[in-house]
Amino acid sequence: MKLLLDTCVSFEAVEPLKAAGHDVIWAGDWPADPGDDEILALAYQEGRILITLDKDFGELAVVREQAHAGIIRLVVLSASQQAPICLMVLTRYGAELQSGAIVTVEPGRIRVRPAVSHPESP
Repeated sequence: MKLLLDTCVSFEAVEPLKAAGHDVIWAGDWPADPGDDEILALAYQEGRILITLDKDFGELAVVREQAHAGIIRLVVLSASQQAPICLMVLTRYGAELQSGAIVTVEPGRIRVRPAVSHPESP
């Protein structure tokens, strides 16, 4: 799968995800942070699932209905837990994520918010 890791996700997560066969971009490699709106838009344009620790992306996707290609939000997970948890979530919920779900992972709990389809405007 194509993934975009936000700058707040540990660089330590990049190699294990690549080793598992995923196409990974880490925003920490960019010369400057373009901001949440641009990060989410870029992930969507490239068909990348966004992985972040930042709850603001959920607000952009849900409240402001900004288009996205799936979001994984990691809550209170150490840097060493991030890659294994992401790999597990991608395996279990990959289809849902690719259809635009938001998966929130915290110790002992995983919540999946299915993609919301909006009726076409006439």
